[in-house]
This record gives sequence, structure tokens and C-alpha cells, in this order.
Amino acid sequence: MSNSSDWELGIEGDFPIHKVVVEAMPSGTKVISAESYGVSTWTKTAKVLVRLPNGSPKRYFMKCATGQGARALAEGEFYSASAIDALVPGLVPKPAAWEEYHNGESQSYFFLGDFHDMDFSTAPEPLHFVSQIAELHRSGTSPNGMFGFPVPTTCGIMERTVTWEKSWAESFTHQLKDVIKYDNETNGPWVEFDAACKQLIDVVIPRLLGALQSDGRDITPALIHGDLWERNVGIDMETGDTVVFDPGSTYAHNEMEFGTWRCSWAFYFNSPIYMRLYQRHIEPSEPVEEWDDRNRLYSIHPYLNDSAGHPGSASRQIAYNDMLYLCEKYGPLDSLEKYNPERDVSITGAYVPFVMKQLE
Repeated sequence: MSNSSDWELGIEGDFPIHKVVVEAMPSGTKVISAESYGVSTWTKTAKVLVRLPNGSPKRYFMKCATGQGARALAEGEFYSASAIDALVPGLVPKPAAWEEYHNGESQSYFFLGDFHDMDFSTAPEPLHFVSQIAELHRSGTSPNGMFGFPVPTTCGIMERTVTWEKSWAESFTHQLKDVIKYDNETNGPWVEFDAACKQLIDVVIPRLLGALQSDGRDITPALIHGDLWERNVGIDMETGDTVVFDPGSTYAHNEMEFGTWRCSWAFYFNSPIYMRLYQRHIEPSEPVEEWDDRNRLYSIHPYLNDSAGHPGSASRQIAYNDMLYLCEKYGPLDSLEKYNPERDVSITGAYVPFVMKQLE
């Protein structure tokens, strides 16, 4: 059990602070208060007010995670945010630390970064926002020219396989297999779904993504945020700048960033202006005519990630239908069910709100 001496005493608020957290701050920092803050499905989050050694006040944002994916979430966010901040300063809250401690019941991992008071009701101004994302993708080159990331990262709490690969098709296959596994663990086996997954992995991905690196074509691994959807974007209330957070990065095909912009829960980024302006900076990869099919493929990852985290959600059925579309086009197989356009949100325009509940 954790000893009371392990925790910082004499601070205001409802959020306990372990001494390991204080040790990660500049030496001599005094914690004044720590209050539960924000809504997070997978972590407990807080606003922490401190007095720095020079006497000036400072606010930190802190998140604590336990259980599945906890270390990858904290460590991965720290290294993801560090990489993004080095390339596009101010786009993400500046990361301060990550570490682990025992909370008395289990091992906990925390991420600490600068606090921003943000408005989440206003859409990012498209022109400047997409220029920042394009700059991230353009300047965020892989340290070894391969696809992957130095440490495991997560999308939500679902850990990515980010082992280094020369082939983008192989790298994406690892990540897709991750979420298929997580989804099956949550929702149980589904024979028709498993058959479509197999055909997608065995035939469609080698053809659709393999084309990016064949016949004289190639793509450069780009640093992506990795979970760039509306609830991970806010407007700083003091500066008016757009801030993105909760990154789970990898060096990937830059177009993977936009899979979630196609999803049924998108409400700003599904507006064509964002993609149109982005493509003024970075044009679609060749074959250009397959861009929409690649975007459909990339959307399957966030759909299954959502399905794995929210049992019974519509995301699994949507992803399955998208798989059938791609299989019919790039790997026809008579034994598979038929794609149903009436279930295709890119045709119907159906909006399914993403429900976030605070972790108890």
C-alpha cells in the first residue's frame, strides 16, 4: 500500500499529488492546489497550480492513467508532444514530464504539460490551422527514414504497434491488426467481419497502400498527431491560437492523419475547406485517383478503435461496410457479404455524436 508520506501534503483541492509528480517539476517548486479538471474517458485529469522557485505562479495540466495502455499513453504523449513542439512551437501544450508511481492499488503513469484555458465550441480558423498541420507533416521527417516511432503510443488507450518498417503497407497493417484485436476482445467474434478483415489485410492493403511505393512512386514518412479530431482541438482563451492535444504520434503516410475527419462523429473537419486548403500545401499522393479510397481505409482504424472502447457502438458496422466496399473494388471475393451504400456515411451524411464520459 502507498504510504501517506508518498503524497504531497498541505495543498488545496480534490486531486491528490504524489511526490514523484513534484520531483518532475523544477527543483524547489511548491504545489499550491490541484483540482479535477476536464473530461477524459481514459484518464483522471487535473489543473495544478504551483509556485516556481523564482516565486512566479504556473499552471500545469496533469493526466493520470492506470491499466491497459497506461504507460504508452503517458510516455507516448510526452514524446509525441515533444516532437510536435520542436517542429511547430505552440501547436501543442509544451510537455513537462512523464513518470510512474504506485497509487496504493496499482501502478500509475502521469503526463504533465502546460495548462491552457481553452474554448471547445469554436472551429479552428481553417487557413492557419491547416498550414500548421502541413508544416508538421512536411518538417516532421523520420529519424531513420522508416515508418514507426521510438516509443509505443496510443489512440485513446489502444496501444499502437510502431516498430520500424520500410514498407508503409506493413506499418499500417500492424496498426490495423491492433485495433481489430482490441475490437474482437471487446465485442466478440463475428465470422463475416473476420473474413472481411482477412481479405483487407491479405489483398486490399498490399494493393492500395503498396501502390504508394511501387512503379517508381514513393512516400516520405511524416510525423502525424495520430488522433486529430475535434475534441482534441481547442482555442486558447488568452491568445486565440488553436491548440491540439492528446497526440499519439507515429511517422506515417501523412494522409493517415485525416481518416478520422471522415468518421461519423466529425463535425468541423468533415467540411471540405479543411482538406482543400491542406492540399494546397501538400498534394495527394500518387495515385491521386485513389486518395478517397485510402481515406476510407484510414478511417477504419479510428472506427475500430472507437468500437473497441465503446461496446455496441455503430462504429464496428460502419467499418465493416467500408471494408466490404474496398474488398469489392480491390480484392473481390464471392464469399463476402455485399457492400451496402445505405450504410455508407460518406453517402448518407449520417452524424453519430461521440459520447465522452469522465473516468470515475
